Amino acid sequence: MMQDLILNPEKTALVVIDLQKGVVDHINGKPHQNERVVENSAKLAGAFREKGALVTLVHVDFHDGKDALNPITDAPTQTPEGKPKNFSQFIPEFEPVEGDLIVTKHQWGAFFGTDLDVQLRRRGIDTIVLTGIATNIGVGVTAVEAYQRNYQQIFAIDAMNAISQEEHDYTKKYMFPRMGRIRKTEDILKAL
Repeated sequence: MMQDLILNPEKTALVVIDLQKGVVDHINGKPHQNERVVENSAKLAGAFREKGALVTLVHVDFHDGKDALNPITDAPTQTPEGKPKNFSQFIPEFEPVEGDLIVTKHQWGAFFGTDLDVQLRRRGIDTIVLTGIATNIGVGVTAVEAYQRNYQQIFAIDAMNAISQEEHDYTKKYMFPRMGRIRKTEDILKAL
């Protein structure tokens, strides 16, 4: 049975993951079109700003590429070399506005190696709403990191996608329910 969702704008932050040119322009995700992910995330950002709640825009960037992870893997990984110059720029719908918190990460998760946790805690935030790309990578790893830091989480499931349907579905079915609550954009807007 799903619990009613009530959000306190003073204690809740929207955390938008990787809605930047190098991700949105180059990953045609599933199950939603990127346009829908952007549209729903933008609706949430507008409502959060209107209520005076914190909007956190997270993007991945590298100083010179030497700060990127470089593990030995069985599957190919992306490296900073050869990325377009505008790779880390936020898409036009997410140009930061005054009051937004900007977080630059250098790996999948938004907490490790950044000041996100400090910024949220100093503002009294105990709940985050997550959106972005990709469900199982940037969003999913950030969710695990938030869970380990004891944040309450709401996953705006129609405001995120993954590279494949299977990756999205696995995260939605097996990971998110153990770390928080899964809701649609409209349900979150009503609760705010």
